[in-house]
Amino acid sequence: MSSLFEIAFDPPPKGSRRSAEFVHAQLRAAILDGRLVRGSKLPGERQSAIFFGVSRNTVARAYAKLTIEGWVEPRQGSGTYVAVKQRRAPRERSSMRHTPDPRLNAMWSRPELLRTLNFWHDAPRAETPANVASLDFRPALVDPRLFPFDIFRRVSAGQLRRMELKPPAFKSAQGNQGHFPLRAAVATHIGVSRAVVCEPDDVLVTAGAQQAFDILARVLVTPGVTTVAIEDPGYPPMRAAFLAAGAKVVAIPVDEEGLVVDALPASVQIICVCPSHQFPLGVSMSSQRRKALLDFARKHGAVLVEDDYDGEFRYDGTPLQALRSTATADDVFYVGTFSKCMLPALRLGFVIAPAWAMPTLIAAKNCLDWHCPTLTQMAVARYISDGHLARHVRKLRDVYRKRRDLIVDVLRSDFAEELSPVQSHYGMHVAAFSTRPRPLERVTAKVLESNVHLHSFERYFFGEPTSQGLVFGYGAVDLEGIAQGLKALRRAF
Repeated sequence: MSSLFEIAFDPPPKGSRRSAEFVHAQLRAAILDGRLVRGSKLPGERQSAIFFGVSRNTVARAYAKLTIEGWVEPRQGSGTYVAVKQRRAPRERSSMRHTPDPRLNAMWSRPELLRTLNFWHDAPRAETPANVASLDFRPALVDPRLFPFDIFRRVSAGQLRRMELKPPAFKSAQGNQGHFPLRAAVATHIGVSRAVVCEPDDVLVTAGAQQAFDILARVLVTPGVTTVAIEDPGYPPMRAAFLAAGAKVVAIPVDEEGLVVDALPASVQIICVCPSHQFPLGVSMSSQRRKALLDFARKHGAVLVEDDYDGEFRYDGTPLQALRSTATADDVFYVGTFSKCMLPALRLGFVIAPAWAMPTLIAAKNCLDWHCPTLTQMAVARYISDGHLARHVRKLRDVYRKRRDLIVDVLRSDFAEELSPVQSHYGMHVAAFSTRPRPLERVTAKVLESNVHLHSFERYFFGEPTSQGLVFGYGAVDLEGIAQGLKALRRAF
Protein backbone atom coordinates (compact mmCIF):
# COMPACT_ATOMS: atom_id res chain seq x y z
CA MET A 1 0.00 0.00 0.00
CA SER A 2 1.46 3.37 -1.00
CA SER A 3 2.03 6.03 1.62
CA LEU A 4 0.25 9.36 1.70
CA PHE A 5 2.25 12.13 0.06
CA GLU A 6 0.64 15.51 0.52
CA ILE A 7 3.46 18.08 0.33
CA ALA A 8 3.17 20.93 -2.14
CA PHE A 9 5.32 20.31 -5.25
CA ASP A 10 5.87 22.54 -8.26
CA PRO A 11 6.31 20.48 -11.45
CA PRO A 12 9.29 21.42 -13.65
CA PRO A 13 8.61 23.48 -16.78
CA LYS A 14 7.49 21.39 -19.71
CA GLY A 15 10.34 20.35 -21.93
CA SER A 16 13.00 21.24 -19.35
CA ARG A 17 16.24 19.28 -19.58
CA ARG A 18 16.88 19.86 -15.89
CA SER A 19 13.78 18.09 -14.57
CA ALA A 20 15.81 15.69 -12.39
CA GLU A 21 17.67 18.58 -10.75
CA PHE A 22 14.34 20.37 -10.24
CA VAL A 23 12.80 17.35 -8.47
CA HIS A 24 16.00 16.80 -6.45
CA ALA A 25 16.10 20.41 -5.24
CA GLN A 26 12.49 20.44 -4.06
CA LEU A 27 12.76 17.12 -2.24
CA ARG A 28 16.03 18.16 -0.61
CA ALA A 29 14.44 21.43 0.55
CA ALA A 30 11.44 19.55 1.97
CA ILE A 31 13.78 17.25 3.91
CA LEU A 32 15.86 20.14 5.22
CA ASP A 33 12.93 22.18 6.52
CA GLY A 34 11.23 19.17 8.07
CA ARG A 35 8.22 18.81 5.80
CA LEU A 36 9.52 15.34 4.94
CA VAL A 37 10.30 13.79 8.30
CA ARG A 38 12.92 11.14 8.88
CA GLY A 39 11.69 7.68 7.99
CA SER A 40 8.83 8.86 5.77
CA LYS A 41 8.31 7.00 2.50
CA LEU A 42 8.68 8.71 -0.87
CA PRO A 43 6.40 7.86 -3.82
CA GLY A 44 7.49 4.86 -5.83
CA GLU A 45 9.12 5.50 -9.19
CA ARG A 46 6.08 4.05 -10.98
CA GLN A 47 3.89 6.67 -9.30
CA SER A 48 6.15 9.54 -10.30
CA ALA A 49 3.87 10.78 -13.07
CA ILE A 50 1.09 11.27 -10.52
CA PHE A 51 3.15 13.00 -7.83
CA PHE A 52 5.82 14.88 -9.79
CA GLY A 53 4.51 15.09 -13.33
CA VAL A 54 7.78 13.67 -14.72
CA SER A 55 8.97 10.36 -16.09
CA ARG A 56 10.09 7.39 -14.02
CA ASN A 57 13.68 7.78 -15.21
CA THR A 58 13.74 11.42 -14.12
CA VAL A 59 12.63 10.48 -10.61
CA ALA A 60 15.17 7.63 -10.51
CA ARG A 61 17.99 10.12 -11.22
CA ALA A 62 16.73 12.51 -8.53
CA TYR A 63 16.45 9.69 -5.97
CA ALA A 64 19.92 8.39 -6.87
CA LYS A 65 21.47 11.80 -6.22
CA LEU A 66 19.63 12.15 -2.91
CA THR A 67 20.87 8.67 -1.94
CA ILE A 68 24.50 9.53 -2.73
CA GLU A 69 24.18 12.70 -0.62
CA GLY A 70 22.71 10.72 2.28
CA TRP A 71 19.28 12.33 2.30
CA VAL A 72 17.33 9.18 1.41
CA GLU A 73 17.90 5.43 1.61
CA PRO A 74 16.45 2.72 -0.62
CA ARG A 75 15.10 -0.39 1.13
CA GLN A 76 15.06 -3.62 -0.82
CA GLY A 77 11.52 -4.57 -1.81
CA SER A 78 9.99 -1.69 0.15
CA GLY A 79 10.82 1.61 -1.54
CA THR A 80 12.76 4.80 -0.85
CA TYR A 81 12.67 6.51 2.53
CA VAL A 82 13.99 9.73 4.01
CA ALA A 83 17.18 8.73 5.84
CA VAL A 84 16.80 8.32 9.59
CA LYS A 85 20.38 9.41 10.31
CA GLN A 86 21.25 12.59 8.48
CA ARG A 87 22.51 16.07 8.95
CA ARG A 88 19.87 18.75 9.19
CA ALA A 89 20.03 22.50 9.24
CA PRO A 90 19.49 23.79 12.79
CA ARG A 91 16.00 25.10 13.33
CA GLU A 92 15.80 28.74 14.20
CA ARG A 93 14.58 29.26 17.73
CA SER A 94 13.34 32.40 19.31
CA SER A 95 15.61 33.73 22.03
CA MET A 96 14.73 32.65 25.55
CA ARG A 97 12.95 35.41 27.44
CA HIS A 98 13.62 36.22 31.05
CA THR A 99 10.05 37.47 31.31
CA PRO A 100 6.94 35.76 29.93
CA ASP A 101 5.90 36.68 26.43
CA PRO A 102 3.02 39.16 26.71
CA ARG A 103 0.98 36.97 24.36
CA LEU A 104 0.90 34.25 27.04
CA ASN A 105 -1.09 34.11 30.23
CA ALA A 106 1.60 35.05 32.76
CA MET A 107 0.00 32.83 35.39
CA TRP A 108 1.47 29.72 33.71
CA SER A 109 4.99 31.09 34.13
CA ARG A 110 4.70 31.79 37.85
CA PRO A 111 7.65 30.12 39.64
CA GLU A 112 5.47 28.56 42.33
CA LEU A 113 3.28 26.91 39.69
CA LEU A 114 6.19 25.60 37.61
CA ARG A 115 7.91 24.29 40.72
CA THR A 116 4.70 22.57 41.79
CA LEU A 117 4.12 20.85 38.46
CA ASN A 118 7.73 19.63 38.18
CA PHE A 119 8.08 18.24 41.69
CA TRP A 120 8.50 14.62 40.48
CA HIS A 121 11.49 15.44 38.28
CA ASP A 122 14.93 14.66 39.64
CA ALA A 123 18.01 16.75 38.91
CA PRO A 124 20.18 15.58 35.98
CA ARG A 125 22.70 12.96 37.08
CA ALA A 126 25.89 11.54 35.68
CA GLU A 127 25.51 8.55 33.39
CA THR A 128 25.12 5.32 35.34
CA PRO A 129 26.37 1.96 34.04
CA ALA A 130 23.88 0.09 31.89
CA ASN A 131 23.84 -2.85 34.33
CA VAL A 132 22.72 -0.67 37.26
CA ALA A 133 18.95 -1.02 37.69
CA SER A 134 16.82 1.99 38.55
CA LEU A 135 15.32 1.75 42.04
CA ASP A 136 12.42 4.12 42.43
CA PHE A 137 11.27 5.11 45.92
CA ARG A 138 9.27 8.09 44.68
CA PRO A 139 5.76 8.01 46.17
CA ALA A 140 2.50 7.47 44.27
CA LEU A 141 4.12 5.19 41.67
CA VAL A 142 2.90 1.67 40.90
CA ASP A 143 4.55 -1.51 39.68
CA PRO A 144 2.90 -2.48 36.36
CA ARG A 145 4.33 -6.00 36.70
CA LEU A 146 1.70 -6.67 39.37
CA PHE A 147 -1.25 -5.81 37.15
CA PRO A 148 -3.23 -8.74 35.63
CA PHE A 149 -2.94 -7.65 32.02
CA ASP A 150 -4.25 -10.99 30.73
CA ILE A 151 -7.51 -10.58 32.64
CA PHE A 152 -7.95 -6.94 31.66
CA ARG A 153 -7.17 -7.82 28.03
CA ARG A 154 -9.98 -10.40 27.97
CA VAL A 155 -12.39 -8.00 29.65
CA SER A 156 -11.49 -5.21 27.20
CA ALA A 157 -11.86 -7.53 24.20
CA GLY A 158 -15.31 -8.56 25.39
CA GLN A 159 -16.40 -4.95 25.72
CA LEU A 160 -14.99 -4.13 22.30
CA ARG A 161 -17.08 -6.94 20.78
CA ARG A 162 -20.09 -5.61 22.63
CA MET A 163 -19.45 -2.15 21.22
CA GLU A 164 -19.15 -3.65 17.73
CA LEU A 165 -22.49 -5.43 18.03
CA LYS A 166 -24.22 -2.47 19.63
CA PRO A 167 -22.39 0.80 18.90
CA PRO A 168 -22.92 3.52 21.53
CA ALA A 169 -25.66 5.94 20.63
CA PHE A 170 -24.71 9.58 20.23
CA LYS A 171 -26.11 11.63 23.07
CA SER A 172 -25.65 15.20 24.17
CA ALA A 173 -22.40 15.42 26.11
CA GLN A 174 -24.06 17.86 28.49
CA GLY A 175 -25.65 14.82 30.06
CA ASN A 176 -22.52 12.67 29.96
CA GLN A 177 -21.00 12.54 33.41
CA GLY A 178 -19.53 9.14 32.67
CA HIS A 179 -20.51 5.65 31.53
CA PHE A 180 -23.40 4.64 33.81
CA PRO A 181 -22.18 1.07 34.54
CA LEU A 182 -18.81 2.54 35.59
CA ARG A 183 -20.47 5.08 37.88
CA ALA A 184 -22.52 2.27 39.40
CA ALA A 185 -19.40 0.14 39.84
CA VAL A 186 -17.56 3.05 41.49
CA ALA A 187 -20.43 3.61 43.92
CA THR A 188 -20.38 -0.08 44.90
CA HIS A 189 -16.57 -0.26 45.14
CA ILE A 190 -16.06 2.76 47.40
CA GLY A 191 -19.10 1.79 49.45
CA VAL A 192 -17.44 -1.53 50.32
CA SER A 193 -13.80 -0.39 50.47
CA ARG A 194 -14.18 3.11 51.96
CA ALA A 195 -17.69 3.20 53.50
CA VAL A 196 -18.65 6.09 51.20
CA VAL A 197 -22.41 6.03 50.64
CA CYS A 198 -23.41 7.39 47.23
CA GLU A 199 -25.48 6.68 44.14
CA PRO A 200 -24.30 6.52 40.50
CA ASP A 201 -25.79 10.00 39.97
CA ASP A 202 -23.36 11.35 42.58
CA VAL A 203 -20.33 10.21 40.53
CA LEU A 204 -18.51 12.19 37.85
CA VAL A 205 -15.94 10.21 35.87
CA THR A 206 -12.73 12.14 35.15
CA ALA A 207 -9.41 11.64 33.36
CA GLY A 208 -7.59 10.82 36.59
CA ALA A 209 -7.49 12.64 39.90
CA GLN A 210 -5.62 15.57 38.40
CA GLN A 211 -8.50 16.44 36.09
CA ALA A 212 -10.82 16.10 39.07
CA PHE A 213 -8.82 18.74 40.94
CA ASP A 214 -8.77 20.95 37.85
CA ILE A 215 -12.53 20.73 37.36
CA LEU A 216 -13.19 21.46 41.04
CA ALA A 217 -10.88 24.47 40.89
CA ARG A 218 -12.63 25.76 37.77
CA VAL A 219 -16.12 25.61 39.25
CA LEU A 220 -15.39 26.53 42.88
CA VAL A 221 -12.78 29.29 42.51
CA THR A 222 -13.43 32.92 41.62
CA PRO A 223 -10.01 34.23 40.50
CA GLY A 224 -8.45 36.61 42.97
CA VAL A 225 -11.31 36.16 45.44
CA THR A 226 -11.55 32.56 46.66
CA THR A 227 -9.21 31.45 49.45
CA VAL A 228 -8.08 27.81 49.36
CA ALA A 229 -6.35 26.04 52.24
CA ILE A 230 -3.86 23.30 51.39
CA GLU A 231 -1.86 20.98 53.60
CA ASP A 232 1.81 21.92 53.94
CA PRO A 233 3.63 19.75 53.12
CA GLY A 234 1.14 18.36 50.65
CA TYR A 235 0.51 16.97 47.17
CA PRO A 236 1.91 19.59 44.73
CA PRO A 237 -0.26 18.81 41.66
CA MET A 238 -3.42 19.34 43.71
CA ARG A 239 -2.43 22.85 44.73
CA ALA A 240 -1.26 23.50 41.14
CA ALA A 241 -4.86 23.20 39.94
CA PHE A 242 -6.05 25.84 42.41
CA LEU A 243 -3.09 28.14 41.72
CA ALA A 244 -3.87 27.89 38.01
CA ALA A 245 -7.49 28.82 38.68
CA GLY A 246 -6.38 32.04 40.37
CA ALA A 247 -7.15 31.09 43.96
CA LYS A 248 -5.51 32.70 46.95
CA VAL A 249 -3.71 29.66 48.36
CA VAL A 250 -2.79 29.50 52.06
CA ALA A 251 -0.55 26.79 53.50
CA ILE A 252 -1.76 25.06 56.68
CA PRO A 253 0.66 22.98 58.77
CA VAL A 254 0.23 19.27 59.41
CA ASP A 255 1.10 17.54 62.69
CA GLU A 256 0.76 13.98 64.00
CA GLU A 257 -3.07 14.31 63.99
CA GLY A 258 -3.33 15.72 60.46
CA LEU A 259 -4.28 19.18 59.25
CA VAL A 260 -4.06 21.76 62.05
CA VAL A 261 -7.64 23.04 62.02
CA ASP A 262 -6.88 25.87 64.47
CA ALA A 263 -4.55 27.37 61.84
CA LEU A 264 -7.34 27.76 59.25
CA PRO A 265 -8.27 31.39 58.53
CA ALA A 266 -11.95 32.26 58.89
CA SER A 267 -11.98 33.52 55.28
CA VAL A 268 -11.14 30.13 53.75
CA GLN A 269 -13.78 28.77 51.37
CA ILE A 270 -12.15 25.53 50.16
CA ILE A 271 -10.07 23.14 52.27
CA CYS A 272 -8.03 20.40 50.54
CA VAL A 273 -7.10 17.41 52.69
CA CYS A 274 -5.79 13.83 52.57
CA PRO A 275 -7.31 12.59 55.85
CA SER A 276 -6.72 8.84 55.59
CA HIS A 277 -3.05 8.84 54.58
CA GLN A 278 -1.67 12.36 54.38
CA PHE A 279 0.63 13.02 51.47
CA PRO A 280 3.57 12.89 52.04
CA LEU A 281 3.81 12.50 55.85
CA GLY A 282 1.54 9.47 55.96
CA VAL A 283 -0.31 10.43 59.15
CA SER A 284 -4.02 9.69 59.55
CA MET A 285 -6.31 12.46 60.75
CA SER A 286 -7.55 11.79 64.28
CA SER A 287 -11.27 11.53 65.00
CA GLN A 288 -11.14 14.72 67.12
CA ARG A 289 -9.44 16.61 64.28
CA ARG A 290 -11.96 15.28 61.75
CA LYS A 291 -14.84 16.49 63.88
CA ALA A 292 -13.18 19.89 64.32
CA LEU A 293 -12.62 20.18 60.57
CA LEU A 294 -16.22 19.34 59.69
CA ASP A 295 -17.50 21.74 62.35
CA PHE A 296 -15.26 24.49 60.93
CA ALA A 297 -16.54 23.88 57.39
CA ARG A 298 -20.19 24.10 58.47
CA LYS A 299 -19.62 27.18 60.63
CA HIS A 300 -17.78 29.13 57.93
CA GLY A 301 -19.62 27.80 54.86
CA ALA A 302 -16.49 26.15 53.45
CA VAL A 303 -16.35 23.00 51.32
CA LEU A 304 -13.85 20.15 51.65
CA VAL A 305 -11.96 18.46 48.84
CA GLU A 306 -11.03 14.99 50.14
CA ASP A 307 -8.20 13.31 48.25
CA ASP A 308 -8.36 9.57 48.93
CA TYR A 309 -5.64 8.54 46.48
CA ASP A 310 -4.62 5.22 48.12
CA GLY A 311 -7.37 4.54 50.65
CA GLU A 312 -7.94 0.96 49.41
CA PHE A 313 -4.63 -0.14 50.91
CA ARG A 314 -5.16 -0.65 54.64
CA TYR A 315 -2.85 -3.10 56.37
CA ASP A 316 -3.72 -2.96 60.06
CA GLY A 317 -5.57 -0.85 62.60
CA THR A 318 -9.24 0.10 62.60
CA PRO A 319 -10.73 1.16 59.22
CA LEU A 320 -11.01 4.93 58.91
CA GLN A 321 -14.24 6.27 57.49
CA ALA A 322 -13.93 8.89 54.78
CA LEU A 323 -14.94 12.47 55.53
CA ARG A 324 -17.65 12.07 52.91
CA SER A 325 -20.70 10.48 54.54
CA THR A 326 -24.46 10.80 54.35
CA ALA A 327 -24.34 13.59 56.92
CA THR A 328 -21.58 15.51 55.11
CA ALA A 329 -22.65 14.90 51.51
CA ASP A 330 -23.42 18.58 50.98
CA ASP A 331 -20.00 19.74 52.15
CA VAL A 332 -17.45 17.22 50.81
CA PHE A 333 -16.11 16.54 47.32
CA TYR A 334 -14.52 13.08 47.43
CA VAL A 335 -11.82 12.45 44.80
CA GLY A 336 -10.64 8.93 43.94
CA THR A 337 -8.50 7.39 41.22
CA PHE A 338 -7.80 4.09 39.48
CA SER A 339 -4.14 5.04 39.00
CA LYS A 340 -3.03 3.38 42.25
CA CYS A 341 -5.31 0.34 42.46
CA MET A 342 -5.04 -0.39 38.69
CA LEU A 343 -2.80 1.56 36.30
CA PRO A 344 -1.96 5.26 35.80
CA ALA A 345 -2.08 4.69 32.03
CA LEU A 346 -5.86 4.23 32.21
CA ARG A 347 -6.25 7.93 33.12
CA LEU A 348 -9.48 7.37 34.99
CA GLY A 349 -10.63 8.91 38.26
CA PHE A 350 -13.84 10.20 39.76
CA VAL A 351 -15.45 12.81 41.98
CA ILE A 352 -18.27 12.07 44.39
CA ALA A 353 -19.95 15.47 44.52
CA PRO A 354 -22.87 17.21 46.24
CA ALA A 355 -26.04 17.30 44.16
CA TRP A 356 -26.00 21.11 44.05
CA ALA A 357 -22.64 21.10 42.25
CA MET A 358 -23.01 18.21 39.80
CA PRO A 359 -24.63 20.06 36.85
CA THR A 360 -21.83 22.64 36.87
CA LEU A 361 -19.15 19.96 37.20
CA ILE A 362 -20.60 18.12 34.20
CA ALA A 363 -20.57 21.32 32.15
CA ALA A 364 -16.91 21.95 33.05
CA LYS A 365 -15.96 18.34 32.25
CA ASN A 366 -17.70 18.52 28.88
CA CYS A 367 -15.94 21.79 28.13
CA LEU A 368 -12.56 20.19 28.79
CA ASP A 369 -12.78 16.94 26.84
CA TRP A 370 -16.47 16.05 26.42
CA HIS A 371 -16.02 12.69 28.19
CA CYS A 372 -13.46 10.01 28.98
CA PRO A 373 -12.90 7.21 26.40
CA THR A 374 -16.01 5.06 26.35
CA LEU A 375 -14.24 1.75 25.68
CA THR A 376 -11.90 2.24 28.65
CA GLN A 377 -14.83 3.10 30.89
CA MET A 378 -16.73 0.01 29.74
CA ALA A 379 -13.73 -2.24 30.37
CA VAL A 380 -13.02 -0.85 33.85
CA ALA A 381 -16.70 -1.09 34.78
CA ARG A 382 -16.79 -4.78 33.83
CA TYR A 383 -13.42 -5.38 35.51
CA ILE A 384 -14.87 -4.04 38.78
CA SER A 385 -18.30 -5.67 38.54
CA ASP A 386 -16.77 -9.10 37.81
CA GLY A 387 -14.77 -8.88 41.06
CA HIS A 388 -11.33 -8.56 39.47
CA LEU A 389 -10.52 -5.23 41.15
CA ALA A 390 -11.33 -6.56 44.63
CA ARG A 391 -9.08 -9.59 44.06
CA HIS A 392 -6.30 -7.38 42.69
CA VAL A 393 -6.48 -4.99 45.66
CA ARG A 394 -6.30 -7.91 48.10
CA LYS A 395 -3.18 -9.14 46.30
CA LEU A 396 -1.61 -5.69 46.36
CA ARG A 397 -2.33 -5.33 50.07
CA ASP A 398 -0.26 -8.44 50.78
CA VAL A 399 2.58 -7.29 48.53
CA TYR A 400 2.64 -3.74 49.84
CA ARG A 401 2.40 -4.83 53.48
CA LYS A 402 5.60 -6.87 53.10
CA ARG A 403 7.36 -3.99 51.39
CA ARG A 404 6.24 -1.51 54.05
CA ASP A 405 7.32 -3.82 56.88
CA LEU A 406 10.77 -4.32 55.35
CA ILE A 407 11.35 -0.58 54.98
CA VAL A 408 10.20 0.15 58.52
CA ASP A 409 12.28 -2.69 60.00
CA VAL A 410 15.45 -1.57 58.22
CA LEU A 411 14.90 2.08 59.11
CA ARG A 412 14.46 1.19 62.79
CA SER A 413 17.47 -1.13 62.89
CA ASP A 414 20.00 0.51 60.54
CA PHE A 415 18.97 4.17 60.53
CA ALA A 416 17.90 4.76 64.13
CA GLU A 417 20.39 7.61 64.52
CA GLU A 418 19.29 9.34 61.31
CA LEU A 419 15.58 8.66 60.72
CA SER A 420 12.40 8.05 62.70
CA PRO A 421 9.67 6.37 60.58
CA VAL A 422 6.06 7.52 60.89
CA GLN A 423 3.61 4.79 61.88
CA SER A 424 1.46 4.20 58.81
CA HIS A 425 -1.55 1.86 58.45
CA TYR A 426 -2.51 2.91 54.92
CA GLY A 427 -1.11 3.68 51.52
CA MET A 428 1.92 3.09 49.35
CA HIS A 429 4.68 5.02 51.10
CA VAL A 430 6.34 5.53 54.46
CA ALA A 431 7.70 8.85 55.69
CA ALA A 432 10.58 9.17 58.12
CA PHE A 433 11.54 12.32 60.03
CA SER A 434 15.18 13.27 60.36
CA THR A 435 16.44 12.95 63.92
CA ARG A 436 18.53 16.10 63.58
CA PRO A 437 19.05 18.89 61.01
CA ARG A 438 20.98 17.69 58.00
CA PRO A 439 21.16 18.47 54.23
CA LEU A 440 18.87 15.72 52.98
CA GLU A 441 18.76 17.10 49.44
CA ARG A 442 22.48 16.30 49.27
CA VAL A 443 21.71 12.79 50.48
CA THR A 444 19.05 12.23 47.80
CA ALA A 445 21.42 13.62 45.16
CA LYS A 446 24.07 11.18 46.32
CA VAL A 447 21.83 8.10 46.11
CA LEU A 448 20.69 9.25 42.67
CA GLU A 449 24.27 8.59 41.52
CA SER A 450 23.48 4.92 42.25
CA ASN A 451 20.27 5.26 40.21
CA VAL A 452 18.12 5.32 43.36
CA HIS A 453 15.27 7.85 43.24
CA LEU A 454 14.35 9.15 46.68
CA HIS A 455 12.61 12.35 47.75
CA SER A 456 13.02 14.51 50.82
CA PHE A 457 10.18 16.45 52.45
CA GLU A 458 11.56 19.68 51.08
CA ARG A 459 10.03 19.45 47.62
CA TYR A 460 6.51 18.96 49.04
CA PHE A 461 6.35 22.22 50.98
CA PHE A 462 4.56 25.26 49.59
CA GLY A 463 6.08 27.61 52.13
CA GLU A 464 9.36 27.38 54.00
CA PRO A 465 10.04 23.78 55.13
CA THR A 466 9.31 23.29 58.82
CA SER A 467 10.49 19.68 59.08
CA GLN A 468 13.04 17.37 57.48
CA GLY A 469 12.72 13.79 56.41
CA LEU A 470 12.56 11.29 53.55
CA VAL A 471 9.63 9.66 51.74
CA PHE A 472 9.92 5.97 50.83
CA GLY A 473 7.43 4.94 48.18
CA TYR A 474 7.14 1.17 47.80
CA GLY A 475 4.63 0.91 44.98
CA ALA A 476 7.26 0.54 42.24
CA VAL A 477 10.16 -1.22 44.00
CA ASP A 478 10.20 -4.86 45.11
CA LEU A 479 11.75 -6.42 48.22
CA GLU A 480 15.14 -6.98 46.61
CA GLY A 481 15.17 -3.44 45.27
CA ILE A 482 14.23 -2.06 48.69
CA ALA A 483 17.19 -3.82 50.28
CA GLN A 484 19.58 -2.54 47.60
CA GLY A 485 18.22 0.99 47.75
CA LEU A 486 18.50 1.22 51.52
CA LYS A 487 22.11 -0.01 51.32
CA ALA A 488 22.82 2.84 48.88
CA LEU A 489 21.14 5.25 51.32
CA ARG A 490 23.31 3.90 54.14
CA ARG A 491 26.43 4.67 52.07
CA ALA A 492 25.10 8.14 51.23
CA PHE A 493 24.56 8.97 54.92
